[in-house]
Amino acid sequence: MQAIFNVALPIFGVILTGYLAGKWRILGGEATAALNAFVSYFALPILFFGTLARTPVDTVLDPSLMAGFGLVVVATFLVGMLSTRLAVRGGLAKMSLQGIAASWGNVGYMGVPLCLAAFGEAGLPPAMLTVIVTAVVAMVFGVMLIELEVAAGRGPILTFFNAAWNVARNPLPVSIAAGIAWSGLALPLPTPVEKWIDLLGGAAAPCALFAIGLFLSDKSVRSGLAEAGLATVIKLLLQPLLAACVLPFFVDLRSVPGQVALLMAALPTAANAFVLARQFDIQVEQNTASVLLTTGFSVVTVSALLVWLRVT
Repeated sequence: MQAIFNVALPIFGVILTGYLAGKWRILGGEATAALNAFVSYFALPILFFGTLARTPVDTVLDPSLMAGFGLVVVATFLVGMLSTRLAVRGGLAKMSLQGIAASWGNVGYMGVPLCLAAFGEAGLPPAMLTVIVTAVVAMVFGVMLIELEVAAGRGPILTFFNAAWNVARNPLPVSIAAGIAWSGLALPLPTPVEKWIDLLGGAAAPCALFAIGLFLSDKSVRSGLAEAGLATVIKLLLQPLLAACVLPFFVDLRSVPGQVALLMAALPTAANAFVLARQFDIQVEQNTASVLLTTGFSVVTVSALLVWLRVT
């Protein structure tokens, strides 16, 4: 019960606060966009860079962890695609968006604050590696498959480079790469810069969680529940179960990196699934429902996992 009261309750409490702020119209749509921009372009990238810049490279780069977690994400992505193919005979774009909803966990906005609360500073480097893996699978592999149908005629090579460019200009992977490079060069951070990083990075966790609730406050589940239900089962049950079976071949589940990877696999669907669906105007209702359902049920599943991991 300590895990629920000390870790899960504060995390979901901040999300609930953001949700109520949106529902009660204390903050509206413009505030949602502004807060998301602050978290995505400033707070989280600064937190990532500052943590990695001050962490030895050999303790950050873990090829085994990346391979194991990547295998789990790819496997659930493919299962998600197959579920749509069997359920509604959807095309490649619909299948890919369902795969994204079933595999792309909220590793940035929710996962990083959760790992920070559960494992302290030691949980941040492996958490950031899962952010890289998820971004590559979802934004390169997933978006490329969507583009192959939506922008037919471009060719797979150009489509791949367009998807890769979307990852390359994303502040989160860029800040991770910059932090690892800074650490590899063994460059010191001036004290004023460190203080600035600590102040701005310290806002990342609460603002990211608050932004999740604010984002969800004006969404509703009206249709697409069949596919959203499948995505919820795959994301909240199959992915962590698969992680528990696959990860031991790559990393010790009793270690902090192993537990971080398992926890990241149990997270709800990222809001990016809705954003991409709206961008392409495909699977909008289904992916909206997936984000809402997985976030709601994750209160139970994530809390249960924290108890099982004996996180205090």
